[in-house]
Amino acid sequence: MTIAPEEEDRKPDTSRRRRRRRFRRVAGWTAGTLVGVPLIAFWVAYLVLDVRSPQDVLAGLDKTVILQYSDGSELLKVLPADGDRLFVPYSKVPAKLRDAIIATEDPTFWDNQGFDPTGIGRAFLTGVGGGSGITQQYIKKSTGDADATLGRKFAELVLATKITQEQSKEQIFESYVNIISFGRGTFGPAAMNAYFGKKLDDSITWSEAAFLAGMIQSPSVHDPAASGDIHASRRWQYVRDKLAVRGYVKGGEPMAYPGTEIQPPSETRAGRVTYDEFHVKQQVLAELDQDGFPLARLQQGTMTVETTLDRGMQDVARKALLDRLKREPKEFRGALVAADPKTGAVRAYYGGDQGVRDYAGTPHALGSAFSPFTLAAALRQGYGPDQPIPSPAKVEFLGENFQYPDVCGPKCTPRKAMVSHAITPFIAMAKKVGPDALSETARQAGIPETVDGVPTLREKDGFLIGAGIAAGRYALRPLDVMGAYGTFAADGRRATPHLVAKVRNQSGEVVWEHPDTAQPAFGEDGDLSRRVAADVTGTLDSVLPDGRPAALRTGEAEHGIGPDNQDAWAVGYTPQLVTAVWAGSDDDRLLKDAGGAKLTGDVVPADIWRGFMVAAHRGLPVRPLAAGRPPVGRR
Repeated sequence: MTIAPEEEDRKPDTSRRRRRRRFRRVAGWTAGTLVGVPLIAFWVAYLVLDVRSPQDVLAGLDKTVILQYSDGSELLKVLPADGDRLFVPYSKVPAKLRDAIIATEDPTFWDNQGFDPTGIGRAFLTGVGGGSGITQQYIKKSTGDADATLGRKFAELVLATKITQEQSKEQIFESYVNIISFGRGTFGPAAMNAYFGKKLDDSITWSEAAFLAGMIQSPSVHDPAASGDIHASRRWQYVRDKLAVRGYVKGGEPMAYPGTEIQPPSETRAGRVTYDEFHVKQQVLAELDQDGFPLARLQQGTMTVETTLDRGMQDVARKALLDRLKREPKEFRGALVAADPKTGAVRAYYGGDQGVRDYAGTPHALGSAFSPFTLAAALRQGYGPDQPIPSPAKVEFLGENFQYPDVCGPKCTPRKAMVSHAITPFIAMAKKVGPDALSETARQAGIPETVDGVPTLREKDGFLIGAGIAAGRYALRPLDVMGAYGTFAADGRRATPHLVAKVRNQSGEVVWEHPDTAQPAFGEDGDLSRRVAADVTGTLDSVLPDGRPAALRTGEAEHGIGPDNQDAWAVGYTPQLVTAVWAGSDDDRLLKDAGGAKLTGDVVPADIWRGFMVAAHRGLPVRPLAAGRPPVGRR
């Protein structure tokens, strides 16, 4: 029998009925709160928040960013380039440049509501991040708030909705394109002149448009003047593919990377600095970009950057390198990088002054200076620095035959092989431990897995490890080599090399500081890391001209498979400072020094290294190197 509603209401008010009514009231209030509160918050924010005009943003960007030495004195200024911030109306933006930017940055721009629902949802769930289209990018840059927080994403959602309702897509794109940085101190489409020396008009080619659109993501990194044409061309190819896939460029239209058309930065574009200062500036800006402080954010906040560089050591590095290279053939080039091995703080960074190419940040073949990493790999597998090892005149490794004079002798040990600069004992050792262990050990010491997206210590396919790893044929940057040797100097603790110490806002408050990255290098076992580092150091025993104990390894890389050399190195350290010096040329060629002898690490690079290290250590206390296991007979 069914009970009528009237009869149900007349039933006694039992505890069960009271619980049902309470549940319905709570559910109703909860639903209302979950829906109403966000709507009210959204509406209030919609009324309160506003987006600045691009003209206001450009005025705010016209500020100088100061880079400081570690003592607070001025290193250089990053100045806005005159004439590079002229407002360009939408109608004057070439269609090809507009399409290239939209295809790369926001392919749904013309149809979306101003925000990426997936990115917003991810931010609400995780509290971080989320992809951003053109409208969101404009809001981030116009507000100067790029923090990946829930609050910022909410405000971005509100403003994206508001601006999409109040402005046309053409107006939004016009605002966006005029405040984004293309690098080289340029904001907006005026970058055409900075890279190609041409005025902005419809004569722009698809190739040029693709290049400029590719700069937006990270101009300090993608500029070929900073990272080279190989890296820049990969970024260009990415944009070209987007244009093709999304139908902007037809299959038959010719496009080629415009490398020969890209002009090097002039003194004005480099911020009125010398080439060696320009290299420091580019390295610092690229590092800051990776840490979440692109140039536009620094300029909006009138921020000051405190670098790790020591003014005195920077001057000494420049003098030591230039004075020594003056005595060599004109094609000789050089680089020097030095750091505190315990923290990774770079104290001197000199990438040359011959042009925009930064030799300290450019990979070069390490050659026999790779031997300490081979020894470290063997030590990790139980080898001792004084145990007997073979010293063949000829050895086969991964299908390649290596043949060198036996300079280690019948009673060869890793220590003796290192001192005598023998090559085949280390190749035989590499064969014993295996190429994977060799690569892994070098990475644990500090060689990064990739540089500009290209795997290190690998063949061109990015996967295979060839015989070249044993001979040091794989090109590595002096900055990374210095950092990896620093692990041996720091008792087996690896610290990331860095040039930025702190970022301060306009009030002088620290808004970011480089974290302490030091940790045991060779696994979690600190004792193993210390033993490996101490044993490697024990085989590199050296003394500076002033009598200070030090560790030094010199080496050279052969030109192809011939007997002449194209790169030479001197890498070494004390407990206070690790320094890498490279000498070579702009292209792959055999090099002979002023005396007609083939280039080796123990002459030109070693002279530069010793000259710098003696001057850099003046006033520092003498400290002993970490002791490795003593040679046989002295136990």
